[in-house]
Amino acid sequence: MSTEEHKSDESPKAMPATPDNRARREPRTTSGSAAKLSLGFLTVVESSQHGLCGGYLLLNSLGRPLEFHCTAPIKPNRAQEILYGPTLQPFLYGEQIGQTLLAKSRLQPAIVYTDCEPALAVREHVELPVVLVLPPEAAAPPDAAAQGSYHRLDPAHAGPRLVSFSLGQNRVAVSQAFEVDQRNVEQLAARLGSVFDLREPFQRIREAIEEAQRASAVRS
Repeated sequence: MSTEEHKSDESPKAMPATPDNRARREPRTTSGSAAKLSLGFLTVVESSQHGLCGGYLLLNSLGRPLEFHCTAPIKPNRAQEILYGPTLQPFLYGEQIGQTLLAKSRLQPAIVYTDCEPALAVREHVELPVVLVLPPEAAAPPDAAAQGSYHRLDPAHAGPRLVSFSLGQNRVAVSQAFEVDQRNVEQLAARLGSVFDLREPFQRIREAIEEAQRASAVRS
């Protein structure tokens, strides 16, 4: 699976320029300083024309872009749909797309957020907390202080049971199989002091993918 890559420097003057050369020499590490921590945002855009296209954006703690990667579109064939059954989406979103994008990045984030439930499957292939950002309409527990509620967003399909909790103004969830991620994410949020709207970066990714697809159509 091929990927396209963009990298940003925090300096506004460097945004139109070439990738930061320092990042090319640095190993994939997570800094211990809260100010230097990076956060990953992973999503998959599906269209009837292009198929599935994954996007991965890394931001610093202020919400500024550090790296962006996207995959070439992929389309499962009918045989794959039959043979994989309800496990096809976790395979495509998590293993084929998510794992590829995370391996491509030079920086290792402290947390990977996704707004696609099947993409939680990437957690089985990385040693990082992977958190599902729930939609605004996702109901919070009756007791606003309740944490760790268990549920399935889509019981009709294969997928993990989820442990949901609040993170600032956001409602999020982790796979029950990796419930320890909740504690790690909450501890990191406490270090950062505040958590911005976690849904907003996914819109950036979608717009970037759409722009890349338009540019590709013009070149062809």
